[in-house]
Amino acid sequence: MPDQLAFDWPTGVALGPDDFFVSEANAQAFSMLATPDTWPEKKLALIGPKGSGKSHLARVFQAQSDALLIAANAFAPDFKTDIPTVIVEDMEMLPTGSEEALFHLHNNMRAAGGTLLLTSLQPPSRWPIRLPDLASRMQATTVVQIANPDDALLSALIMKLFSDRQINPQPDLVKYLSSRIERSFAAAAAIVERLDAAALAQGRKINKSLAAELLDNAD
Repeated sequence: MPDQLAFDWPTGVALGPDDFFVSEANAQAFSMLATPDTWPEKKLALIGPKGSGKSHLARVFQAQSDALLIAANAFAPDFKTDIPTVIVEDMEMLPTGSEEALFHLHNNMRAAGGTLLLTSLQPPSRWPIRLPDLASRMQATTVVQIANPDDALLSALIMKLFSDRQINPQPDLVKYLSSRIERSFAAAAAIVERLDAAALAQGRKINKSLAAELLDNAD
């Protein structure tokens, strides 16, 4: 399995398949999205914390399968499509008025042998869906989860976040941050943002000394 790197960050961040770093934290999700024919009933819920790479994986899958990708909060009550592969992102944001449309899309795709990928912060059992028939079908969806980053993924994520800001950190800084911050996607994003802002405000280089000051002040 190739080393690649991808995270769920704002517009401007590289989103190609060659930018996805596979580690133990996301290997199962990466593998399952590469083999949609193995999904039970050809539907899958991709679950993970903010910044874990769900959007990137969804876009890689979209490119590989010619899928239609739509944000759940943009899912219209009269939504219809003949495209056989559909991705719905951020399912926890699905409007109540659009639940029936998704219910019919799900049933039509199932009858036609279509493929449905759903992404969310939470598993289907925690989605705020009021329509009982849709809720039961969503809860029957196979779930694959992206875990909080392991050491390898956390280091790669920090490097990626610096790179997206055109910053080339020293390896010892990345190692230092990886050992000091909470092992989460949000913590990695927060410290890189704080370091960049502090360096600009103080006219300093981004290094271990500045990182130590910020982290010590946060303790």
